Amino acid sequence: MMCPRLCSWLLPPLLLLSCCRDVSSQEVPGASVLSAADTLVWGPGLEADVVLPARFFYIQAADSSGRNFTASPGENTFDVKIVSPVEQFTRIWIQVLDRHDGSFLVRYRMYATYTDLHIHVTLKNKHVSKSPFILKGPVYHEGCDCPQPSGSEWEAHMHCPQSFPQIDRDLSFYQSVDPDRNAEEIPLRFGQRQSLCHYTIKDNKVYVKTFGEHVGFRIFMDSILLSLTRKVQLPDIEFFVNLGDWPLEKRKPSDRIHPIFSWCGSNNTRDIVMPTYDLTESVLETMGRVSLDMMSVQANSGPPWSEKNATAFWRGRDSRQERLELVKLSRAHPHMIDAAFTNFFFFKHDESLYGPLVKHVSFFDFFKYKYQINIDGTVAAYRLPYLLSGDSVVLKQDSGYYEHFYNELRPWEHFIPIRADLGDVLEKIQWARDHDEEAKKIALAGQQFARNHLMGDSILCYYYKLFQAYAKLQVTEPAVREDMELVKQPTDDLFTCSCHRTTAKDEL
Repeated sequence: MMCPRLCSWLLPPLLLLSCCRDVSSQEVPGASVLSAADTLVWGPGLEADVVLPARFFYIQAADSSGRNFTASPGENTFDVKIVSPVEQFTRIWIQVLDRHDGSFLVRYRMYATYTDLHIHVTLKNKHVSKSPFILKGPVYHEGCDCPQPSGSEWEAHMHCPQSFPQIDRDLSFYQSVDPDRNAEEIPLRFGQRQSLCHYTIKDNKVYVKTFGEHVGFRIFMDSILLSLTRKVQLPDIEFFVNLGDWPLEKRKPSDRIHPIFSWCGSNNTRDIVMPTYDLTESVLETMGRVSLDMMSVQANSGPPWSEKNATAFWRGRDSRQERLELVKLSRAHPHMIDAAFTNFFFFKHDESLYGPLVKHVSFFDFFKYKYQINIDGTVAAYRLPYLLSGDSVVLKQDSGYYEHFYNELRPWEHFIPIRADLGDVLEKIQWARDHDEEAKKIALAGQQFARNHLMGDSILCYYYKLFQAYAKLQVTEPAVREDMELVKQPTDDLFTCSCHRTTAKDEL
């Protein structure tokens, strides 16, 4: 079993070894008695300086001999309370999510800033591990505009990795970036036919000008930039964001290429890839208005592996020819594939051939099936992070499109690869059926990848590292251009925030 990256958030070396011990050979506890003292608790939500929309930490159930539980000891086993001794009331929403593998994910969303939070984790009124955990000093909530002036200090608190391979790869095409030249050339080249946002971040304030007709998706970029500038002092930077599905920069690196930030990349374009708007929103709105997010999936991954339906499952709309082929295969081989459309848009004239439409299925119900088929839509299918987070195995179509994390995924380790034309999908499903233990290991490795690399802290680190690296390439000073408007921070008159940080910042 892979060691969770977040083990290193809190634990001393001895407990870190215990947290990361191999539990794959441990038997599911039967007569084992859960031990409050030996149960492990760790994660970013136990540190005051880690500000996330929804803070989170982990509980690993263990018995008195130090063995980790590998099955749930019960959904309501642990009780978590968060209070501030200096506040009469604390407005904090808490959820304890049972991951059904002996571990729990605790998430909480603060709606005000508090001082000296005390996090109590108890088992039958007995404190677990080193509970209560005390977060000293001001603990800022998501809406508090109180940026850490030192980027390097913020990265250290967040335990950001030294680099992200995709950022290095994307920026390798640019020896330098000229904001003045880009401000003139990019709107002329793309502004009439595409929907773009031109952003400048100056003195940690966000400014924007839009181009094109369909700019509604700007809200996702505005939100992540405002969230980041509330948490850390960003470098002065000027860049363009593509609001459409398809990556734009198709010129060869030997030509004069323009840096365009996009949510999706492809093998024949040179766009700079960010986490998708979907994944970004799920991070920002976790425990808010979004129901599907990387944490919720972990508590809703369906029945145990042995009880899952041994059929490959897919639902979606008709946004690609291969999806039509999959539905056709499903009809020919219903014992192997359950695939159907929930909406027709692109191939309406073929609805009689591939219909009728079926009702939408709750995403959590996908995980009643062992095998999840992931096929591109108009571009990469943005559901992959959530599919990986469950404990079904993903059969991923070979694709020229990619998200920011695809290059770190390994076929046959994190997913089962299938050909772009789906010519081997039946063969791969049969392989998974014939090699059940291997398929289960791939499912769990994919799940662990998602837990380690696609949670909210990783997404915020990715954006920050991208902006930091891009800023270093700029050869002229970013400017607030004509017709740019200030993107204002939201105001909260009910829960105001007093910032206690100093104003010094890092030099690039």
